[in-house]
Amino acid sequence: MPVILAIQFRQLPILRSERSILQENLRMIIDFRSDTVTKPTPGMLDAMMKAKVGDDVFGEDISINELEQITASMFGMEAALFCPSGTMTNQIAIKCHTQPGDEVICDESSHVYQYEGGGIASNSGASVKLLIGDRGRVNSSQVKAAINADDVHKAKSSLVSLENTSNRGGGSCYDFDEIKRLQNLCQENKLAFHLDGARLWNALVAKNETAKQYGEAFDSISVCLSKSLGCPVGSLLLGKTDFIKKARRIRKAFGGGMRQAGFIAAAGIYALENNIERLAIDHEHAKQIAAAIIKKEFVKMVLPVETNIIIFELNNTISAPDLVTKLKTENILGYAIAHNRVRLVLHLDITSEMVSKTIHTINQLT
Repeated sequence: MPVILAIQFRQLPILRSERSILQENLRMIIDFRSDTVTKPTPGMLDAMMKAKVGDDVFGEDISINELEQITASMFGMEAALFCPSGTMTNQIAIKCHTQPGDEVICDESSHVYQYEGGGIASNSGASVKLLIGDRGRVNSSQVKAAINADDVHKAKSSLVSLENTSNRGGGSCYDFDEIKRLQNLCQENKLAFHLDGARLWNALVAKNETAKQYGEAFDSISVCLSKSLGCPVGSLLLGKTDFIKKARRIRKAFGGGMRQAGFIAAAGIYALENNIERLAIDHEHAKQIAAAIIKKEFVKMVLPVETNIIIFELNNTISAPDLVTKLKTENILGYAIAHNRVRLVLHLDITSEMVSKTIHTINQLT
């Protein structure tokens, strides 16, 4: 009897209608909080299900080995190391390049300083010299002035770390000529040169550059797979063979050794083969939305949009948390990165229809 009642209950037209509305609302949530919110596509899931795996700590995971070889080859670098996160790849690189008491030079908004839990201090025992760059980008003159003299009273400058694209810089891209000047400066002063390239793929597409250019410029590079490339998890650290051998030992000490992680490495291989060129779509969508935002009276300014990130500043008529709340009532999710600044990030789960709805909603805001 209870089963029959349950069947009849589910068949009531009004309940089916309510369920359809709920499902439709769930489908229409437009999530701009980050490009980390992407879900694996059917093709990626299929690749993951077919992955050949083994024990990666023993170096026997076939899919991880393949991903590391493919990525290292793309950048023309000798070796790569697969890790759970970009924070781990950055922190491993910093520990490889420094000794306790050394100093890392980076922009004040760098992810390695702002968003990695004080890891430079706790993991490497290093201090940080922060520079005020242009939308997250430092130049060779600033870095030259920041290098400490060989003086027992001062920390030893040992590493320069860049971020490209810059998250808090609104997805800004470095000019490659400036990167070359920084490379030469580091070589002249015997400093290591690291790139946090979490969104480097976006920069390569936006600037029509190649991965090999970057492989020739940096001593180490971290690249992320779980942002706009759409993987569920994973980043890689690239460098010379001896550097990656040292990095592998540090990964183990950090608790990052993985076993049959080839299932997620297979997602990375799929992403590298299918999801890089389409980043241009995200960049165009970001420009379209930014063009609507800048017209609003409550918007003070929008940072230049080069890639997939929009950061805009509000005047004193509305706060960023209040605007984010207002957008949420329309099933549009944004992120208040400060009291007066909002960030929207485009990614492969954002469709043209979602962009159109977002622009329409922005146009209606007062």
